[in-house]
Amino acid sequence: MSTQAAAPTRREQILKEAARLFAERGFHGVGVDEIGAAVGISGPGLYRHFPGKEAMLAELLVGISGRLLTGGKRRAAEGEGAGHTPAEVLDSLIEGHIDFALDDRPLIILHDRELDRLRDTDRKLVRSLQRQYVELWVEVVREVYPRLAEAEARACVHAVFGLLNSTPHLGRPGALPGRAATAALLRRLALGAFGGAHGADGAASGAARRGRLPAVAGGEPGPVEAGQDL
Repeated sequence: MSTQAAAPTRREQILKEAARLFAERGFHGVGVDEIGAAVGISGPGLYRHFPGKEAMLAELLVGISGRLLTGGKRRAAEGEGAGHTPAEVLDSLIEGHIDFALDDRPLIILHDRELDRLRDTDRKLVRSLQRQYVELWVEVVREVYPRLAEAEARACVHAVFGLLNSTPHLGRPGALPGRAATAALLRRLALGAFGGAHGADGAASGAARRGRLPAVAGGEPGPVEAGQDL
């Protein structure tokens, strides 16, 4: 059975190149003709897929917010169905967000820089999807750390998102360790941030030894190895 991924559609190709160009040069610094040239079609040909740059930007930012929420819900449901501990579910959520942070850096830049260019309805939709994503994490974090107050857990989640979403500012891709090493580092930092906020490193290490928390790869069990919008 073939495991080859389906080739991206022309619409997906357009969005990928638009995200890259918008992130590199700014929304107003890129013309429709340039986006078309990047995917091998004429500028006017883009209008068969999108009515304009604004529609591309909206689909990019609404789309990634929706995908993060859908992916987070799927990971939580799969973990629950498989009988995973809350700590294992949290670890899976962190893994999924790290994949986003490493593979979709242009979208992080776009969100930070261009969100206010969206229409009110699209901007409100992005914020709504992001709030739901945050609350999904908050629920899981509080299951792992029941002594953490809800407001503290929410602040921790936002802080960890800020940490993970710093990937566009980590330097040139060639100056970073390999993807696997960077992902492992981000995972340790995120889990450590949650464990540090809990303020009970020793208790967390004990819980890890009892099977409640994932152990830190390559070392002794640690606090939930643990992990703003987008």
